Amino acid sequence: MSFQEFKPRQFQQVPSVVKYILIINVALFVASRVLFTNFPIDNLLDLHYYKSGLFMPHQFITHLFMHANISHLFFNMLGVYMFGSILENIWGAKRFINFYILCGLGAALAQYAVYFYQDIEISAYLNTLDLNTMLEQKQYIYDSACLGASGALFGLLVAFAMMFPNTELQLYFVIPVKAKYLVIGYGLFELFSGLSNNMGDNVAHFAHLGGLVVGVIIMLIWKRNKTFFY
Repeated sequence: MSFQEFKPRQFQQVPSVVKYILIINVALFVASRVLFTNFPIDNLLDLHYYKSGLFMPHQFITHLFMHANISHLFFNMLGVYMFGSILENIWGAKRFINFYILCGLGAALAQYAVYFYQDIEISAYLNTLDLNTMLEQKQYIYDSACLGASGALFGLLVAFAMMFPNTELQLYFVIPVKAKYLVIGYGLFELFSGLSNNMGDNVAHFAHLGGLVVGVIIMLIWKRNKTFFY
């Protein structure tokens, strides 16, 4: 059976893991933004740098279910619904959730690498920065938080593209682009944006790349072990 192009009519049902991911993400967003505005849910569940007083190990998992605003939540969950439903129906629940979490962890570790590099870089300029400036820059890193399903979603996108490379997707709901070219384009965009380090850009571009790279690695391992589709 060829998996070069996906036929939407093959899968109609939203599978269980994707359904629970959608429910948990929406529930936590409502809880943090509407129901418990005076309770620090974000401080507990967003991923903080390990030198921050807010860091806790469980945040490596919980940050995948937290979102900054309604558009952040909507587009991530739309992607999880679109690509996750297809992949879970093919792989089954266990393989799908393992892949999803591993890609999310890859994204978190990539973002941690960025934080660590920035932390070291600031310390390296100790002799050229005044103490207050250095402390302010370090505190900015320690106060930063990583949240969202984007890294895991990038893993799902690359998995879909590797299985159905010639399927046309609608970029911005208008422009038809084959899945394989969309992933390459997104990857290059995230790399360029991350290296540009533009002021005011609060998107974790290297986290997206981390999820993408881990997704590629897992898919190549599965392909080598003849478990690419099963």
